[in-house]
Amino acid sequence: MKKSEWSDKQLEELLRQMPKIKDHRNPRDIYQNLSLKRRKKPAWILPAIASAAAVLLIVILIPKILVSNQIFMDQADEKSNKKMELLSDKQEKTIEMKKGESSSKALDSSGTEKYGLMRGMNQNTAAYEGDVGNRKVLTYWIPDHQGQILIPVSTIVNRKNNQSWMSLFNEYMVQLKEEKWGLSDFYPMNATLSLNAKGDSVNVDVPKDHPYGQGANETIFVNAIKKDISTNSHVKRIRFSTNRQPGIELGDYGHLEELNAENERQRAFFLFVPRNQDKPFLVPSQDKYNTLKAAFVAMKKDQSEGGLKASILPAIKFKKMLIRKNTLFLTLKEKSMMEDSQNTIYSIEALLLTAKEFGIKSVFILNAPLKRVGNFDLTKEIKVPLAPNLRSTP
Repeated sequence: MKKSEWSDKQLEELLRQMPKIKDHRNPRDIYQNLSLKRRKKPAWILPAIASAAAVLLIVILIPKILVSNQIFMDQADEKSNKKMELLSDKQEKTIEMKKGESSSKALDSSGTEKYGLMRGMNQNTAAYEGDVGNRKVLTYWIPDHQGQILIPVSTIVNRKNNQSWMSLFNEYMVQLKEEKWGLSDFYPMNATLSLNAKGDSVNVDVPKDHPYGQGANETIFVNAIKKDISTNSHVKRIRFSTNRQPGIELGDYGHLEELNAENERQRAFFLFVPRNQDKPFLVPSQDKYNTLKAAFVAMKKDQSEGGLKASILPAIKFKKMLIRKNTLFLTLKEKSMMEDSQNTIYSIEALLLTAKEFGIKSVFILNAPLKRVGNFDLTKEIKVPLAPNLRSTP
C-alpha cells in the first residue's frame, strides 16, 4: 500500500471542515444496545477453557516429570547397586578372611609360618636330608613280633669327632625301644661287630652259646646283619667268627665264614601295622619288580605274606610316568582324589621310597588336586627320603 501523503495536521483540518452529523436516536435505545453488547458469555465456557488448559499443561509436563523421575530412579538404583557391590565385596573379603583363618597354614604373632592342627598332626615318617644336617642317620632292621619280617627303623644321631658309622651303630643299638614300637626285642645283638683295618669288611664275632644257630633265629640273624651293613655303609663283605675263631655254625648254612652284604634294590614299600599300635611302618617287599610301574601297581593291593597292606590309596590314580635325569614325573588322572591326611602322607612316602629303589632322586607329582599335603609342597619336585620310619631314641 502506498504511504499516505497527508499529515496529521492536514487530516485534522479536513475533519473540521466536514459537515456535522446529528444522532436522532433515543438515548434509551442507545443504552439498550450497549447493554446487549456487554452481556456475559455463558457460564460453562470458562471451566471448559480451564479444563482444556489443564489437560494441555499435563500433556506438556508429564514427559518431563517422567524423565526426571526415571533419572532419579536410575541414580537411586545406581547408588543402591554400588552399595550392594560394596557389601558383596566386603562379604567376600570376610569369607576369604574366615577361610584364611580356618586354613591349616597361618602366621603366628612373630610373623613366622606355622601349621594348624590338621597339618601339625600330619607328620612325615621318614628321614629327609633337611632333618639331618651334620648328624648321621642309622637304620636298624628289627624283626616284627612274630619274627616273620624285618622292619627298617631309622634314627638320627650326633656324630662325635671322626667317629665311624660302625662305632655309632654299636653305641646306639642299646637305646632302641623295639617293644614300645610293637616289635621284637632284638638289639643289642649277642655279637660283636667291628670294622677291619681297611674298613672294607665287617667282622661279626659271636660267643659259643649264641642263640642264632637254629630255625627262624638263624634266618633273621643273617638277614638282619646283611641289611644293617648294606643300608648303613658301602661295605660288601661280612666275616664271621665264634669266640674269635673263624666261622660260625648255622643249621641251614653249616660252617659259614664269609657272606656278601648285598644292596637290595627294586623293591616296593607296603604298610605294616604292629600289634597294639596305631602308627604303621613302611616296609619293603621281599619280592623284586622289573619296573617302577609294576611296583606301583602292586602297592595298591595287600600282600599275602608278612601281613603287608596296600600303601597307595585307591583314589590316587596314575595317568603317566616319565623319568628324566633321575627325576620321576608322575601325572595323576583327573579323577584322582587327595586329602590332607596322614594316610595320604603314607602313600606319598611309599611312592618316594619305592622310587628310590629304582635310582630316582626326586619325584614331581603333576595334576595333583591339592597344592600341599602335610609338609609336602606338591607344586615342586620332592626329594626322596634318606631312610624310612624315623623314630627317636633317648
